Amino acid sequence: MKHLLLLLLLIPALPAEAYSQRGGTRQEVCYNDVYREEYIPGTRDRPGRVRRWTEKEQVPCRNSNPHYLPADPAPTGNYDDNSCIEGSIIGGIAGGAIGGAAATQENWIWSIPAGVIGGAVVGCQFDGG
Repeated sequence: MKHLLLLLLLIPALPAEAYSQRGGTRQEVCYNDVYREEYIPGTRDRPGRVRRWTEKEQVPCRNSNPHYLPADPAPTGNYDDNSCIEGSIIGGIAGGAIGGAAATQENWIWSIPAGVIGGAVVGCQFDGG
């Protein structure tokens, strides 16, 4: 029963930012239509001719290429990513201290972790999360 109570208290306190990843790699392939010509020589009875065609050729992606998709622009200026990591750390330390001070030695096994989790949630709310 103690483990279930601890698990129920622990799951909501996990910050959502811990599992997200910004950036990463992105594979971009750009093509350009290339015009080609080949001269086919002729004879006296059959004149020469020029054979023309276009091919798609893979090229490095650049801003001037119409097939280029730019990456998401980096945030500029005062950007608030709504992170509550500082408040969670401070709140967790304070909550663990309060939980340890208010508990008896018999129930330290669950009161200190519960204080840490509760303090982290409250600290995150105060920090703007």
